[in-house]
Amino acid sequence: MNAEIIAVGTELLLGDIVNTNAQYLSRELANLGISVFYQTVVGDNEKRLLDAYKIAFERADMVITTGGLGPTEDDLTKETAAKYFNKQMIQDDESLAIITGFFKKHNFVMTNNNKKQAFIPEGASILPNPKGTAPGCMIEENGKLMFMLPGPPNECIPMFDSSVLPELHKRTDKVFVSRVLQISGIGESHLEDMLKDMIDAQTNPTIAPYAKFGEVSLRLTASADNADEAKKLIAPVADEIYKRLGDNVYGEGETSLAQTVAEILVKKGLTIACAESCTGGMLTAKLVDFAGVSKTLIESVVCYSNESKISRLSVNPETIHDFGAVSEETAREMAEGIKLTSGADIGVSITGVAGPDGGTEEKPVGLVYIAIARNGKTEIKSFNLPGDRQRVRTRTVVYALDFIRRELL
Repeated sequence: MNAEIIAVGTELLLGDIVNTNAQYLSRELANLGISVFYQTVVGDNEKRLLDAYKIAFERADMVITTGGLGPTEDDLTKETAAKYFNKQMIQDDESLAIITGFFKKHNFVMTNNNKKQAFIPEGASILPNPKGTAPGCMIEENGKLMFMLPGPPNECIPMFDSSVLPELHKRTDKVFVSRVLQISGIGESHLEDMLKDMIDAQTNPTIAPYAKFGEVSLRLTASADNADEAKKLIAPVADEIYKRLGDNVYGEGETSLAQTVAEILVKKGLTIACAESCTGGMLTAKLVDFAGVSKTLIESVVCYSNESKISRLSVNPETIHDFGAVSEETAREMAEGIKLTSGADIGVSITGVAGPDGGTEEKPVGLVYIAIARNGKTEIKSFNLPGDRQRVRTRTVVYALDFIRRELL
């Protein structure tokens, strides 16, 4: 089976909203062995939406739409589907009761246009929406299958998980299992080179790399008659990848690099403090995403100015004068300063030229220094990172976390 995802909404075309639903749906469909060859984004226009349906069903067995289920006149997903399948729109009384109850429960005034959400194409099956007022629906006709889901991710994803996945599981005699390895310290091209023979020879399981900022996810997916058999097929492939990549693999599943670092710190009973200049607290924010980090993170200082580096971290003014704020020497004194003043076991510092201005021939935009002070010694790494200001800062945080992780290992 192959599928097409149609995201409905002019706001998506204008770039006001990022289409995160398509990413999630494509990944989950791949886990089921369902190929997604096309993703379409179409505005709130009946003619263009109807054309999108016609084209999609010419090349796909299944279409999943997101968005356009709201109460306003430009929410046209269901109405256009009814026109495509030559069906009437009818009121679903149970959905209307749920919508009415939602407004009463939250003491909201329900306007007449909200009743529009309770209308569905005749013969469609309702997909309950536990997170909002707009129910989804499913149409199956002439060998074609269509799921219509709401646009907000906090409604779309739970509806897909609770209603669409069970339907799709009924339609396959195979079980698909995935195992995701999280990798840092090497890029996607380097990783593919290290695994080229395995990727070229892949059959079942399949090996699929997905690049992120400074990281790569490697998804291994196997199909079998049951989950245990699928896991057995994946195991030797994963073992070989671990053997080749070594400590470049930092975790599996939904584990993040920051969570991995925090967990190692907690397990080892070590404390950490950060001194950030160009990243402005982004490293600390990543660590704070982990709920248990209070056991290990003592403090963080955003020391953006030279005066702050001198007064708060005791960086020698002559160091900045002689070598500059962005230098190995300043990074060293920043890390040692935050470690000393905080009393932490580990001091981490970041200083760099994030851009777009401030770069020179000697110190171009993207030059970053990261230092780690621990056990009486200080290790320093420098990077020349491509991209705009946000990309430089984001990559710096990833590289800092990976640096910390490797030092702890």
